[in-house]
Amino acid sequence: MSINPDRLPSSLVLVGAGKMGGSMLEGWLKVGMKPSGMTVIDPRASDEMVRFCTEMGIALNPADPSAPDVLVLAIKPQMLDAAAPALAAWVGPQTLIISILAGKTIGDLRSRIPSASAVVRAMPNLPASIGRGATGAAANAEVSEKHRSMADALLSSNGIVEWLPSEDLIDAVTAVSGSGPAYVFHLVECLAEAGAAAGLPAELAQRLARATVTGAGELLFQSDLPPATLRQNVTSPGGTTAAALEVLMRDPDGLKGLMREAVAAAKRRAEELAG
Repeated sequence: MSINPDRLPSSLVLVGAGKMGGSMLEGWLKVGMKPSGMTVIDPRASDEMVRFCTEMGIALNPADPSAPDVLVLAIKPQMLDAAAPALAAWVGPQTLIISILAGKTIGDLRSRIPSASAVVRAMPNLPASIGRGATGAAANAEVSEKHRSMADALLSSNGIVEWLPSEDLIDAVTAVSGSGPAYVFHLVECLAEAGAAAGLPAELAQRLARATVTGAGELLFQSDLPPATLRQNVTSPGGTTAAALEVLMRDPDGLKGLMREAVAAAKRRAEELAG
């Protein structure tokens, strides 16, 4: 992915270097962020992350705080209250905060970090760890065009970014793309189980189901055609695929109704977690 280096911040602090934080860090380096401008704060950093920061020349847990252009929060949401007092020292008047803390609103962040002003709330998903993520992002009124450009450059280093007109849509994003990879993984489980029930050896059914879903996903990624058109292209009238789709597209208890119910349940839970 090509990103104009001028859009990247000259200084950035990452708070929390777990799986998602670490993946984002690697993505920023790949698009041209200078290691000398990076700082990682994680008192429980893994040995692997300690080695990575040492090898790359990234500051790790420095004693003296200094306000960066961007502060990225990638800690566990339940850690925010305990971490907030120390984080305030890293936030200056021009610092942009990017938060990927699930369930924590922009209001939550600003109430716990009084020095916070410009805040972007983002919801990435697991495929961000391989550069194929889908992130929904919302900004408050204090986020300038320069801030938004920096946030977009940083978030798009791990996949696509969709900017939301309102933070209120974050819970729906969480239900669709945030939780969505688990739905796909379960689809593979179910397809493999169905294959075994149809007479295939279990391991063969697993391999075929896995390759089918990943292959179809890659075709969808590379094609400009709508999913409905791709579906129609592989469905011969009166054929085997059409017979299966009659079941999956049965109204109202087919896949469409089930998926609507699943996404609605995930959205309700996201709203509950946000308080």
